[in-house]
Amino acid sequence: MIDTTNTQDLETAAHPESLRRVAIEPVSRVEGHGKVTLLLDENNRVHQVRLHIVEFRGFEKFIQGRPYWEAPVMVQRLCGICPVSHHLAASKAMDMIVGATLTPTAEKVRRLMHYGQILQSHALHFFHLSSPDLLFGFDSDVAKRNIVGIAAAYPEVAKQGVLLRKYGQEVIRVTAGKRVHGTGSVPGGVNKNVSLEERDYLLEDIEQMVEWSRASVGIARQLFEQNIDLYNNFGTFKAHTLNLVRADGAMDLYHGGLRARDMDGKTLFDHYDYSHYWDVIFEDVKSWSYMKFPFLRSLGPEEGWYRVGPLSRVTQCDFIPTPLAEQARKDFMAFSGGSATGATLGFHWARMIEMLHAAEMIRELLRDPDLQGDELVNIGQRQERGVGVIEAPRGTLIHHYKVDEHDQITRCNLIVSTTHNNQAMNEAIRVVALQYFDGREITEGLLNHIEVAIRAFDPCLSCATHALGKMPLEIEVVGAAGAQLSSLSRFVDGTFCKAE
Repeated sequence: MIDTTNTQDLETAAHPESLRRVAIEPVSRVEGHGKVTLLLDENNRVHQVRLHIVEFRGFEKFIQGRPYWEAPVMVQRLCGICPVSHHLAASKAMDMIVGATLTPTAEKVRRLMHYGQILQSHALHFFHLSSPDLLFGFDSDVAKRNIVGIAAAYPEVAKQGVLLRKYGQEVIRVTAGKRVHGTGSVPGGVNKNVSLEERDYLLEDIEQMVEWSRASVGIARQLFEQNIDLYNNFGTFKAHTLNLVRADGAMDLYHGGLRARDMDGKTLFDHYDYSHYWDVIFEDVKSWSYMKFPFLRSLGPEEGWYRVGPLSRVTQCDFIPTPLAEQARKDFMAFSGGSATGATLGFHWARMIEMLHAAEMIRELLRDPDLQGDELVNIGQRQERGVGVIEAPRGTLIHHYKVDEHDQITRCNLIVSTTHNNQAMNEAIRVVALQYFDGREITEGLLNHIEVAIRAFDPCLSCATHALGKMPLEIEVVGAAGAQLSSLSRFVDGTFCKAE
């Protein structure tokens, strides 16, 4: 692990006008659009490294004025990769709005939908987006460092990745009505159960999915064993952590209380009621990104940033309530004295453990007769505020809404998984820059090291682009000959600058 005590010096370059700018634009094999910029001096010493999110979605604003029951369907348009997570988080918030206590059928259908999402998303990320780096090497030939290259060199691995994702999407189709942007979850419950025919259809392949998921954990472990020094040290830094846990401390990706620990493992709060998340989490903004910077209130904006996602969940839970995944968790925690538990590349191993857990949970839920129940919706006393929190594939996801007496949404705040990880991703690429770039000639393979660090977090950048307050904006007027005629800039503090 590299000492990052002084890496904050990279945040502000003393004389940026004298430095050379290197950009990775766009960052590839991630969902959404982002770029990384490095400022280097004449000796290729690194002075600044930043991850910029360069798209703006604005869902928090344009959902205002819509009827609250539209939210679970509308907000999942944020993303085509993890729509189920937004669908369910919004539904959980709307459960509070309508005063619902879910029936056993509604909760278990939702859980089945969610674990189908975890399975397909983790399979997509590991096999399609990250395996080219992990199996070929970070600076391998860029022409084959992609899913086509994996299919040619490792056909069985590629096949398993495709079919694992396909199965997860089928679980989503059965429970939500469609593989992408379904409508199965509604305020107060669900709009369909799982029929016996649908259950039997999914049961046909579940044992194979469990075995392939178990084998995927083995692949991730083998990669660590074969590259232990690289994997333990690549982009590694200490961070505070946050995620949901069940009442007994078990991993629960659908519901629970918030647990946060500092970078030394001390518990900051535990089983915290997420309906008042704002008492422990606050959000900051910076002028160079459309993505917010959350932090733990008790530690402040400079020191309170944290990490979420599979690595935090697997290491912070007390146990995983399915046997194969729990054994895999114990092996992960014990590996090399626990070194993988703090490694940035440990995300991949932890992600496969969660995929195995999802497959086991799907198997367990499919055998539960409550899935065929006919009590689907239950509502109670109307409320004006609703908060829904779920553990999405990429980490903790918060949806917060206020609704007026006319059933219209008046406020929406979303803190998505990638937003929680914003500062942690910036820390990871700073450490990688210091490890691999400082004083060296830049090559494509070295630039890919930066992307490898970002991909470990499995960021969903389009989900995360929701600025708080004034959004920085630049408008240029260009003539027919291509010359700039004028420009107008609005800075993050709301001030304008016009150039003619």
